Amino acid sequence: MAKNTAIGHKRFWHSFRYAAQGIAWAFKSELNMKVHTGVSVLVLIAAAVFRLPPASWLLLLLAITLVLTAELLNTAIEATIDLVSPDVHPLARVAKDTAAGAVLITAVFAIIAGIYVFYHPVMDWIRLYVIFE
Repeated sequence: MAKNTAIGHKRFWHSFRYAAQGIAWAFKSELNMKVHTGVSVLVLIAAAVFRLPPASWLLLLLAITLVLTAELLNTAIEATIDLVSPDVHPLARVAKDTAAGAVLITAVFAIIAGIYVFYHPVMDWIRLYVIFE
């Protein structure tokens, strides 16, 4: 990738393009990014179907943002480690595993947030439509 030599507002807009290219690359090359994105879309559809209040949307969007950001950082760390340490090295493994651990922690938070947000709406739906049919 060429160094960003634009000046002023052009440099500003170029930074958005480079960021979009990085997100696109992670989405194309990383299975977990596709999975996280797909689950995020399903969660947002469910939030719309259940007509969740704004505070619940905010919590879901925060969880989604954290997971996708952690996945992007994990991808960047893995690519950097592969570049500087093409051979297997114990510290390279530690760096990659630690970055993956950060994704895991944010994904667990997202699951807990999802349970918190969807528990009562789903239980109400079950009581209304499943039990009385």
